[in-house]
Amino acid sequence: MEFRPCIDLHDGKVKQIVGSTLGHEDQEVVENFISTHGSSYYANMFAKDQLTGGHVIMLGSGNEDAAFAALSAYPGGLQVGGGINSKNAQKYIDAGASHVIVTSFIFHDGKLDIVRLEQLVKAVGKEHLVIDLSCRMRDGKWFVVTDKWTKFSDFEVNADSIAYIEGFCDELLIHAVDVEGKKGGIQESLVRDLATWASIPTTYAGGVRSLDDLKKFEDIADGKLHVTIGSALSIFGGDLLYSDVVKYCKKDGVV
Repeated sequence: MEFRPCIDLHDGKVKQIVGSTLGHEDQEVVENFISTHGSSYYANMFAKDQLTGGHVIMLGSGNEDAAFAALSAYPGGLQVGGGINSKNAQKYIDAGASHVIVTSFIFHDGKLDIVRLEQLVKAVGKEHLVIDLSCRMRDGKWFVVTDKWTKFSDFEVNADSIAYIEGFCDELLIHAVDVEGKKGGIQESLVRDLATWASIPTTYAGGVRSLDDLKKFEDIADGKLHVTIGSALSIFGGDLLYSDVVKYCKKDGVV
């Protein structure tokens, strides 16, 4: 299990947001934290602690400069997502991203668009692609949600679909949308399922709020999944010490 850090960008600033509140005209965006530091501050921190595979997520427009600043500070150490498509993906790789992360571009009109997925693979190569299967439960099954998590697709996340989608990418990123940003504990059933289904590096996001949660996550996943933590971390205004998470996941200290 690796700790995969995150840098979420909104209006050009590093923030922690309840992701499920984005994209709704009749609902204000819930912001857990707004940093006084720029994106490069966090990128340098993650580089110093030798944390790889962290993701920079651009939440809406006006975030490209901040994304490029993070990638420049830690070339090869970060992935980038948010508005990625087959035409712009390469420029982020050229700017230092190890991978680009994509959801909405390939899940078009509620369905997986194989043509767009193949275009993206052709543009940057499978080895530079992370597919984000952010999902919510409906009728007892997991379905990918797109467009800032406001729309259900018809893509069910299960053993067969993950085996299929793994053929197009290097890693998977899974946001448990119903718990993400709420610091209310992990989606245990999803973690258990993903640990069984995934055969490539897969990062889970959503609800980790304490070392006990982190230990529970590792136990349920049997160490097979990576984890990212946002709002609960001390560097983003939370109570969970960033240094403790780094030590625990590297197993180089007693926490």
